[in-house]
Formats: sequence, structure tokens, C-alpha cells
Amino acid sequence: MSIIDTDVHPNPRNADEIRKHLPAPWRDGFAMPRRPFYHNPIHANRLDATPPGGGPAASDPDFLREQLMGTYGIRHPILIPRTFANIHPNPDYGSAVATAFNAWLAETWLEAYNDDGAFKGSITINHHDPLAAAAEIDRWADHPHMVQVVTDSGARAPLGQRQYYPIYEACERHGLPFAMHPGTDGIGGNTLPTPGVPTHYIEYHCGMSLAFQAHLLSFLTEGVFERFPTLRIALLEGGVAWLAPLLWRLDAYWRALRKDTPWITRPPSEYLDEHVRLSTQPLERPGRDEHLLALFDAVGAERVLMFSSDYPHWDFDSPTRAFPSSMPDPLRQRIMHDTAAELYGL
Repeated sequence: MSIIDTDVHPNPRNADEIRKHLPAPWRDGFAMPRRPFYHNPIHANRLDATPPGGGPAASDPDFLREQLMGTYGIRHPILIPRTFANIHPNPDYGSAVATAFNAWLAETWLEAYNDDGAFKGSITINHHDPLAAAAEIDRWADHPHMVQVVTDSGARAPLGQRQYYPIYEACERHGLPFAMHPGTDGIGGNTLPTPGVPTHYIEYHCGMSLAFQAHLLSFLTEGVFERFPTLRIALLEGGVAWLAPLLWRLDAYWRALRKDTPWITRPPSEYLDEHVRLSTQPLERPGRDEHLLALFDAVGAERVLMFSSDYPHWDFDSPTRAFPSSMPDPLRQRIMHDTAAELYGL
């Protein structure tokens, strides 16, 4: 089965690969972006993901091809560099970091390392400066291997609010999906989705799905999809199990409180089917396979789910082990390939 992996994280070999794309005054002070806290206390990446020649995990394209594409037959890895561009209080610096990573990704993984066109990339933006983010989308939208716009879920306001509209206008203008990935909640000037500050990494990591729920509620209640009828959104690495009960709750409230959001003309769940897709990793896996298949039925998995491995991170999901063997082949085909191929035009 041909597979599209919607969440793969390439790394620069060193900071100089990014620094050379940064203008003054940002160049001299740049260091590889890292979260200042909530580190995995054991190991952040697969123990076997270090390239044979050394260097960071997922920094050697040949080794990534061997480990990910050669082993599992993945046709297209969708590349999402971890830039952390939106943790910086200075929006000019955050936007410069996003631009530098985009230039690096295009120069290396999408061009020099991509003779077969298998690697597909993501345009990183700093959503704290929506006008600069829109300009960044315009700059890279015509690149033949850039297939989406991506930002982190860490934010200072829910992403459905109107200050972000220039970003969605640019996505719609170029026919690019807008993707959200976790990792910067509560860092820099960003707020946390929890009532306070978590104590441990396990609490922070498990609670990442809370930000996705909050942002999705914002998209659905602010009327983003009425204003931008062709916009598509991908929620990557935010979990799956929460989706059905959230929509049941929201649909019920919409019927009772329609005067509060008169611009929403249909049940919110209908907008989701048309506009939103989710990646599978980290897939909440119950102890019994039939419970997982029931969950897939409840969320409309054949319409909304796309496979992701999260390579090279510690909680990597193998395509051969992520799903029960009893999962019907047509559903497997949709999750592993077809839904992502439709979203990204592959």
C-alpha cells in the first residue's frame, strides 16, 4: 500500500545551515531553537534515529529514506521542521526565523536531496505577525514541493479570531491547507490551555490535545469556514479520541444557542467534515481493537484521518503497528493514503 506520512520532522545538521539565511541583526545571536522547559526526561527521539555519520536525528536524508521510506514503503513524507518561530516576544525575529527555515528546507530537502520529488514541505509562519506570515506564504506558495502552511498551536489568542484572517486569506488565495502542530504552548508569550502551569513533562505532553480542542472550537464558532469557504485545516499530532464528544457537545449547544453565532448556518460537525483533517499520531489506543474501530466510526475516520508517524520522535508510530489487523482495507487505504493525497493534491 502506498503511504503518505503527514508528520515527519527533518533537522538541520547544525545551526550554520539556518544562520546563513538570517539577515543582520538576527544572524549572530541565533542558536538552534529549543524549548526552555518540558523536555522529555528520557529521550526525545528514537534511539536508533541517529545517523551513522553522527549529527542530529533526521538530519541525514539518505538515512531517513532508509529508515522511514525504505522500511515502510512511504511514498511522500510531509516535512515539518521544528522551528519554534512563534515563541519569540519579538515578532520580527520570529518571522525572520520562519523565513530562514523555509529557505533552508527548500534549498536542501526539497531541492538538493529530492531528485525523485518524494519529499514535500511545509511553509513555516510566525502567526504572531499575520501580515508578515501572509507575505511568507506568498513568497513560497509557488514552490512545487511546498504543500501546506504550518504553525505551532502555542498562541496568545484562539486561532479562529479575526486578527489571523490575513493568514487564511493567503492560504485560500494559493489553495494551501493551514496546518497546526503542537509544541510551543505556554512558552514565550504563548498561553497554556490548562488553568495553570503543569508540573511534569507527562502532564504537559498529554495535555497538548487541549489546545487543539480550543483552536478548533474557535474556528468553528467564529465562522472562519463561512468567510473562507475553500480553506482546509490539518490538525497534526493533536490526538483523535476527543473529536467525537467535542462535536456532539458543540452541535447540541449550537442548536440551543444559535442566536449567539448567527453566522453559523449548519451544525458545526458538518463544517468539520468539509474543512478539517487530523493526523493519527499520537493515536489513543484502547486495550481492545474493537473499541478503536468504534472510535474511528464515531469520528468519521474514512473522511478525516490521515496517517502520521512523527518520525524521528520517541513516540513514533509504525505504519505496520499503528492500526489493528482487523481494520477494513478500504478504511486503511483512506487513512494511509487517499485522504492526504486529496488534501495535498498528491
